[in-house]
Order: sequence, then structure tokens, then C-alpha cells
Amino acid sequence: MTDLTQKTAHVPPAVTLGNTLPWILSIAFLAIAPQIFSSNSAITIMNQMGITIVFALAYNMLLGQGGMLSFGHAVYMGVGGFACVHIMNMETFFSYLPLPFLPIFGGVVGMLLAVIVGSFSTRRAGTVFAMISLGVGELIAACSVIIVVFFGGEEGISGDRTYGMPFFGIEFLQHIEVYYLTAFWLLLSAFLMFMFSRTPVGRMANAVRDNPERAEFLGYSSRWVRFYSFVASGFFCGIAGGLFAINYEILTEENLNLATSGGILLMTFLGGAGFFFGPVIGAVVFILLQTVLGLQTDLWALYVGALFLATVMFFPGGFAGLLMMHVTPIRLGKMHVLYVPYLKTFIPGILAVLGICSVIEIVFHARHAPLGDEDMTIFWTTFNSHSIVAWIVAIAIAVIGVWLTKKAAPGLVEAWHEANTPDKGASA
Repeated sequence: MTDLTQKTAHVPPAVTLGNTLPWILSIAFLAIAPQIFSSNSAITIMNQMGITIVFALAYNMLLGQGGMLSFGHAVYMGVGGFACVHIMNMETFFSYLPLPFLPIFGGVVGMLLAVIVGSFSTRRAGTVFAMISLGVGELIAACSVIIVVFFGGEEGISGDRTYGMPFFGIEFLQHIEVYYLTAFWLLLSAFLMFMFSRTPVGRMANAVRDNPERAEFLGYSSRWVRFYSFVASGFFCGIAGGLFAINYEILTEENLNLATSGGILLMTFLGGAGFFFGPVIGAVVFILLQTVLGLQTDLWALYVGALFLATVMFFPGGFAGLLMMHVTPIRLGKMHVLYVPYLKTFIPGILAVLGICSVIEIVFHARHAPLGDEDMTIFWTTFNSHSIVAWIVAIAIAVIGVWLTKKAAPGLVEAWHEANTPDKGASA
């Protein structure tokens, strides 16, 4: 029995279709996405998504895997990006450097900064670590307008990616070429971060997150586990900064400040910090809301904040947790039980949201529109925002939607319990 235990304990996990299928699908989707969304604006948005996903996954190495809440993590991405821009401006050196290797320099710079900051910030976790990260973030952001040589002051630093040595004849003049470069680094970084989460250090980061005292009792140093995770996160943040420098060719104080750090925190929570793919969902949703919804209304940030608040209050696991909640009904073969209750609840729920948003937009337009500009358009419908009829219709839609949603909610709860309860006599 002992020999059998020793032999089976060292057997590596098998590579199955379930393990590799998500990566295969990701590669296939990233390869054909520019053919599906071929406009320059769509490719620009996808580039932004790719960079943000790398940044969000790197941040989740701290928050989701290590339980370390950072309020200033944008500095590692920003400093890595600034370093890459400076390399772009070194014409002699950059002319011999293929552009696809540039993010490595950003990763190294981000890692070195993480080594310095992590040497004292990872001694403690919880509130102490969060406050240190906030102080470091504000300190470096303030230095961005003082140390002009490196940060360029308020104007920032700009470069030109086309000065780099062509890579197999590719000079990266077009957005589509930058897209495939970003997609390559996205897949490589995501895979390396996923593999890191499967290493002993990554596993122990989860243990330190859940119970640091027990990890210390087992002989592991919580401080060093946090330090290694922090340094690895800084490296991948620097890679995201290098990709940002390649894509936008300019970095400013905005890439370092608290708003950027808060945005990545919001994305991670929105997608689900407890799951590896959660930040991917959060980054995609946030960028879509910021770009697509931002073109339709000036109040997009208000709606994102409300969505974030609703997620924290009702779905702390984020969108990824919401998806994973359905694993049990699927395994029990009871997913069909939820179809009708979902329709009865979500359709009036969407109606309520649209009604509430309409009321907010009408109020905002009526109070802030230029004098004489009384016409506004919501959901492809143009009307007078000062008309009492518009107010009555919007309020009525909101009230009816909320009432129907509350009426259907008990049926959804009952159906949910039924879908998650095994049938009597079924084998465990």
C-alpha cells in the first residue's frame, strides 16, 4: 500500500480535452476575430481588451490567488510601459531590437520595481498591505510630474514603434499587425500565469490567503509566498505596460494614478476574483461599457458603478461565479427547470433597468442640455425631454418592470432550489 501511494502521489495530472479545449478555442477565436470585426475601431478596442486582460490577470495573482488587496498596482504597468517608450527612443539600440521582444523589458522593469516595493510591503497582509500599496502608488504618481527626465511631466513620453527592427519583414505599421502581437503576448502571459497558479508557490498563495497561521505552522513563510507572488505579478504588469507602449506609443501620468488602479480592481471584482478566467470577463465587459456605452451616453461611469455595486452586493463571485453556479444544475440534468423562471424574471428585469436608465437620461438632458435643445434620443427614439408624457412613460416602464420582477422572483428562487436538489433515490 505504501509503494502504491508513493507511486500515485507523483503522477502528473493528465492532459485531457477538457484541460486543453479552452486554450484551443481561445487561440482559434483570437486568430479569426479580426476577420469578424475588421474595422480599425474594432481592432483598436480588441487591442485595448488584450492589454487590459493581461493587466487584470496579473492583478488577480495578488487579489484572487494571494488575498492581497492593492490600491496602487497600476504603477508596475506604468513604469514598465515608460521603460519601453524610452527604449523606443534609443534609436541605435531599438533599431536592432525586434518589436515583439520589447514587452520583456517592460516585464523586467516591473519585476524589479516589485522586488523593491515587495521587500517591505509583503511583510504584512490585509489592511497594512493595502495602505502601503496606496501610499506607494500615490508617491510614484506624484513623482511623474516631478521626475521629468523619466516620466516626461504632464505631457508624458512618446515613441515610435516603427523604428524597431522588422520582424520577419513585419514593421507593425498597421493595427492588425499590432493586434496579432498583442494576442500572442496575451496567450503566452495567460498560460504562464495559469501555470504559476499550479506551482507550489501558487498553491501556497491560496493557503496563505485562506489561513496564513496554518501555513506558517506547516513550515511555509507567508511573507515569502506573498513576496514571490507579488514579484511575479509585477513582471506581468510590466508586460502589459510594454504592450500599452507598443499600441498607443505614449504614456502619461494617467497610466500610474489611482484611477487606473481602481479601474483594474473594479474589473477584477466584476469578473470574479476567485476564478482564473474571472478577470478576463471583467476586462471585456468593462472595456465594452467604456467604449461602446461611452459613445451613447456621458453617464456610462454611473452605470458601471451601479453594476459594480450590484455585483458586490448580490453576486460577490462576479460574473464568473454566476456562471459557475450553474455547474450543479447542469450535472444534475436540471438546467431546463430554470429556463422559464429566467425568462419570467429577466425580461421584466431588463425592462426595469431600461426604464430607470431612461429616467436618469431624461433628467440629465433636461438639466444640462443647452438652452433650446429639448430633443433627445434614447434607444433609437427621439422625443422632447421636457414633455410630461416622456417622464410618465419612462417612470411607468420602470415601475412596471420592477413590480413584475419582484412578482416573478419567488418562482425563480423555488426553481433554483429544485434545480440544485438531487432527485430522491439518485446515487450520490
